[in-house]
Amino acid sequence: MAAAIGAGLPVAEPTGNMIVDIGGGTTEVAVISLGGIVVSQSLRVGGDEMDEAIINHIKRDYKLLDRPADRGGDQARDRLRVGHEGRGAGGGARPRHAHRPARRRSILTSEEVRRALDEPVTQIIEAIKSTLDKTPPELAADIMDRGIVLAGGGALLHGLDERLRHETQMPVHLAEIAAHVRRGRLGPQPRGVRGVHRSTRPAPAAATPRNGRRYCEATR
Repeated sequence: MAAAIGAGLPVAEPTGNMIVDIGGGTTEVAVISLGGIVVSQSLRVGGDEMDEAIINHIKRDYKLLDRPADRGGDQARDRLRVGHEGRGAGGGARPRHAHRPARRRSILTSEEVRRALDEPVTQIIEAIKSTLDKTPPELAADIMDRGIVLAGGGALLHGLDERLRHETQMPVHLAEIAAHVRRGRLGPQPRGVRGVHRSTRPAPAAATPRNGRRYCEATR
């Protein structure tokens, strides 16, 4: 619900809205109408799984390890750089070879990255299709017209919106706040949600800090 509000969807109206929030550890898929969640699904696939998929691809196909003892995915992820090259994604990795102590550089093509990410991306698409199958027909018709909205850091994956559009035959939009984050600035404040302000009321006696600092509270 928070992602839908942040994306500017009309969650209080009697229309169907589908939001797909792809975070680091999970992906949340939900259909929202009249201020409530009608159908939802959560799966433990997100940006972390995509990182691990790329790392495992390198280990399997290039016989490369981060260290001789392979001390975990976080260090390997720090040494893996994936960026945009033309229309696709490509990157370079400088891990240690499993059988040679010297370091060497390997170039990943956009096609390799696409193959490596196929499994987690397919799981997300299947979850979206499953949620659509459980959606009431009148709300599904609204989604067919309005489209699916992608939010979260994983929504910035290059080409994800195009593949989802092809798989579902529905319009797919990137949430405005995610687009602003991609351009390096904060998006506009959602309508109907008031910002965080500093309260002028004293805190309860049992919780008042010694230095007299006031608390912040978020109001709608």
